[in-house]
Amino acid sequence: DDDVRHFVRCVGGDAAGVVVSTSATATSSKAADGAGAALDKYNVDWMGKYHGRSRVAVLPKTTDELCAIMSRCHARNLAVVPQGGNTGLVGGGVPAHDEVVVNLGRMNAIVSIDEDAGVSVVEAGVVLEELESAVRARGMTVPLDLGAKGKCQMGGCVSTNAGGLRLLRYGSLRGSVLGLEVVLANGEVLDLLRTLRKDNTGYDLKQLFIGAEGTLGIVTKIAILTPRAPTNVNVALFGLDSFASCVELLKLARGRLGEILSAFEFFDRESLDLVLEQLKGTQDPLAKPCPFYVVVETSGSVKSHDNAKLQAFLKIVKNKRVIVDGVVGKDEKHAFALWTLRERISVALKYAGAVYKYDISLPTARMYNLVTTLRARLAPKFGSGVKVLGYGHLGDGNLHLNISCAEYTDALESAIEPFVYEYTREERGSVSAEHGLGIMKAEEIIYSKDAKAVELMGAMKRALDPRGILNPYKVLPAATRAAALIPM
Repeated sequence: DDDVRHFVRCVGGDAAGVVVSTSATATSSKAADGAGAALDKYNVDWMGKYHGRSRVAVLPKTTDELCAIMSRCHARNLAVVPQGGNTGLVGGGVPAHDEVVVNLGRMNAIVSIDEDAGVSVVEAGVVLEELESAVRARGMTVPLDLGAKGKCQMGGCVSTNAGGLRLLRYGSLRGSVLGLEVVLANGEVLDLLRTLRKDNTGYDLKQLFIGAEGTLGIVTKIAILTPRAPTNVNVALFGLDSFASCVELLKLARGRLGEILSAFEFFDRESLDLVLEQLKGTQDPLAKPCPFYVVVETSGSVKSHDNAKLQAFLKIVKNKRVIVDGVVGKDEKHAFALWTLRERISVALKYAGAVYKYDISLPTARMYNLVTTLRARLAPKFGSGVKVLGYGHLGDGNLHLNISCAEYTDALESAIEPFVYEYTREERGSVSAEHGLGIMKAEEIIYSKDAKAVELMGAMKRALDPRGILNPYKVLPAATRAAALIPM
């Protein structure tokens, strides 16, 4: 149709830049044509939980091409879903219905790497792992590490304010991102792309787009801090007999390891059992099974200093009997194997079947109480066919609560929600620590934000996207989205 022909012109006549289905029905592999099946990768999230029905995906190569696409969509009032590597967990990067998918994977240039300033500028489609490889070659690192690093793209990481494994060391992306280039809903470019560490002129507008999940604008370029990479890294895994011991270990790690502490991750025995069951080549790390495990990573620049601090820490935790057992990675391969037991839990969950995933911030000492409470709630009705697992970033109070089962059912979902959200509200926690809200938790924002805050978010949406075409049905409740629309 006219829109598709226009999109082809927008990408310079490149047929590979527009994927179209001629089927009028859902574009999953049920579609009659090959293009319909090809659209699966854009319509379905990696977990297979969220399914859209878009009939067209557009893949611009430049900001100018994206501007032309958005200008057309704005004029025609066509809803758009910005998409990166499609590794999200809340349905934020796939269509809710038949929106136009704008995938930024072909905007994948590393624009510059400034070793003196410790700053890199990249396009939105650059894969995190590829950026890490590029800066590592120059003795630098990206202040972000995720299990999905081999596929997730930098634009998506910024748009979801991704947290990851080393937030404890480097802090939130809100502090690491120095500048952005953003294409607005009407196709105009907002140039906030600065590489300055200090710029105190007016409102810090880039923060509006970090974590907004593409609802206010589409991030096209990012200036991000890429500090010097540590030259000495140690990884240790500990077994513990209680969650309270995990918390005590964290306090000791902060006090004794100090500036070299770069990650502190926990997982329960149920999570480890699933990894050992689902992933070939994994091994139980300790001789004796323990109820809980913690992975501690240190990173620094002076081997003798770092190793001495680690050894002193190990001696203290043994003498205090905080740990049951432990092992230190003897080489890079062994350290990778230890990390795998934590990083690959989400992959094991996918292989095991359906999974309900919740990403929650709670007071550190009481984080795991939700896991035990939910087990007690679900066991009488669903038995051993439903497993409740807990793991996460203990160093920053982030619990990943997962309910593994054979298939998604209304009965199980009703037993989980809204209980999990109500519990989180009572603890004054957050229903989304790092995954975002997407479509899964758009209505649930009220459990973490008061009505005035949500109202102000609606005002921002109205100012930047008055026609409501950018990633509709995501982040904000339906009533707030409706109030943000300006009648045409």
